[in-house]
Amino acid sequence: MQDFEVSGWARPFAKLGDKVLYVLTDLGRMGIFLVSLLTGIFKHPFRGRELLKQLRFVGAGSMTVIFFTALSSGMVLGLQGYYSLHKFGAEGMLGSAVALTLIMELGPMLTALMVTGRAGSAMCAEIGIMRISEQIDALECMAVDPFRYLISPKMLATLISVPLLTAMFDVVGIFGGYLAGVKLMGVSSGSYFNGMILSVSNHDLRIGILKSFVFALLLVWISTGRGYFVQQIRGVGFGAESVSKVTTQAVVMSSISVLIFDYLLTAVLL
Repeated sequence: MQDFEVSGWARPFAKLGDKVLYVLTDLGRMGIFLVSLLTGIFKHPFRGRELLKQLRFVGAGSMTVIFFTALSSGMVLGLQGYYSLHKFGAEGMLGSAVALTLIMELGPMLTALMVTGRAGSAMCAEIGIMRISEQIDALECMAVDPFRYLISPKMLATLISVPLLTAMFDVVGIFGGYLAGVKLMGVSSGSYFNGMILSVSNHDLRIGILKSFVFALLLVWISTGRGYFVQQIRGVGFGAESVSKVTTQAVVMSSISVLIFDYLLTAVLL
């Protein structure tokens, strides 16, 4: 089929159609990538050593940034919550406000954003470099499944690590709220913990856990997928420049997806 030149009034519609086709192609490509990613987890032989390596990188390696983010967020919530509740004489509800905010919203969301910035960007860059240096092509030539060998262990490690890091975030954040509200502002320790115990239900905990799993899936899917298809993404260039641009793109897309799905899950599950 011969190409023909589009001119005049039809040119904007041609550009729009080209962009729509590219977006649909990219969505289909990423959908097939997700299916391959999930099925790669169950293929044998299972790479246990690689899984442990990724657990150390994604999970243990992110504990420091999660700890300080959680402590800071909890202390800010404690101070701001005390300032707001004090106006209504309801300082005793501070523990409830801090715990629910962390468990249902800030814990899963901020954990996912921190892991995206630290581990997701590294995954994208690593796979992108392997793609442009033809290492992934070499694996395929040797009949080695790149998903089972390279990408699925990263996904499984992220699905395990992010919920555990979220639980750590919640505990440290509640402790930070205790430091700010009880130790600094003088709220009763008993009312802080009693209000938290009475208000937090199993349903609230399930929402936080489900969000952490969904966010983990989103960040590892987008991060690894952008790196895997680095040579097929429009507008990122070639070579090292393409890896840097696609890594930035992956972090931005993962962060926006986490924020959007946070709202959608909250609207559906509450």
